[in-house]
Amino acid sequence: MSRSHTRSLLDAYELAIDEVVAACDGDVRGALRALMLVNEQLEQRLERMSAQLDDQSENHRPRGLLH
Repeated sequence: MSRSHTRSLLDAYELAIDEVVAACDGDVRGALRALMLVNEQLEQRLERMSAQLDDQSENHRPRGLLH
């Protein structure tokens, strides 16, 4: 990854952080709490999707070998 690309990503993160803190009226702890809650929701969603994929793959596995 080039330095300019890395710098661009870091600038985007800085802007996103500023936006989250501003949305929480400047309360950094509130912003962190909000981000942690969103992260937890995303993790739960990912777990549900993973379980659904596991269920689907079990339904489509071959039952036995044909000889």
